[in-house]
Amino acid sequence: MAVVLVLRARGLGDLLTAVPALRALRRARPDDHIALAAPHRLKPIVDLIASVDEMVPVVDPLGVRWDGEKPALAVNLDGTADALGQLVRTRPDRILTYRNSAFPELSGPEWDTDMHDVERWCHLLESEGITADRRNLGLVPPVATTSHRDCVVVHIGAGSPARRWPADRFAAVVRHLLVQAREVVLTGDESERETALSVAARAGLSLDRVLAGQQNLIELAATVAEADLVVSGDTGVAHLATAFGTRTVLLFGPTPPSRSGPPPHLLGRHAVLWAGQIGDPDAQSIDPGLLKIGVPEVINAIDKQLRKRPWPGTGLDRRSQPTYRRVG
Repeated sequence: MAVVLVLRARGLGDLLTAVPALRALRRARPDDHIALAAPHRLKPIVDLIASVDEMVPVVDPLGVRWDGEKPALAVNLDGTADALGQLVRTRPDRILTYRNSAFPELSGPEWDTDMHDVERWCHLLESEGITADRRNLGLVPPVATTSHRDCVVVHIGAGSPARRWPADRFAAVVRHLLVQAREVVLTGDESERETALSVAARAGLSLDRVLAGQQNLIELAATVAEADLVVSGDTGVAHLATAFGTRTVLLFGPTPPSRSGPPPHLLGRHAVLWAGQIGDPDAQSIDPGLLKIGVPEVINAIDKQLRKRPWPGTGLDRRSQPTYRRVG
């Protein structure tokens, strides 16, 4: 049995954009042992993907602890020179990667900055002759221990300050939803709980509806899967909503949605707001373009999404394309 070592040592959203590629590898190499190097906290979601035989621990800064046999194939679904160096050190028979100037001896397709992340990893596999289905993003929803069915999930966090819409604006959105008699829950990680509590206090939302910092990853996934709508920035929860077919209102900036938003082939469950400005996604202050997205635009998109009704018996929206709206 040959070993295929795949590196995707990033966050939740990054993992979910690689799902079609991981499933394509599984179909192409059904008898091989596929090991995924990724943060261990993502294991519950990796289990839902059902295409990986083993998870390999990744430590910060990026480091792969590989003690198994020499891989027959190493696949770089990360893209950085550091990641590629980690795979080279496992001494695989072959490496599938995009070209990188730090390793001129390795061949591969050219990196395209403007390519959508789902397309990027499918394209990489296809350069090796492995057919990949970009539509194969869906996950089977996990079973919820505490149900929040048909609620509106407002996810107040993001991985960097540049992608965090202001708390007072989220509070205004929550107030609007409460006036509309909608059930609302606030999500986020442990570090974002104080912000979520502040949003709830400003909006008049009961503190027991603040789930930020109180859920593990599988509980968060179940909440997103059951929701009627998810309101979020460009973060992992947005990708979870895409995977579960939950409709969304997504606030983008500084990265354009054409790179990391819902793929354009998906059914029309997503309203994406973007000011048209590209900036630094890792900046330590909120992106100026994201600030251009105001509360009225978000409320308008939410109201339109909540007015949609599925076709009888299908669960599908009447509109068949994602909605991308440039603000300003």
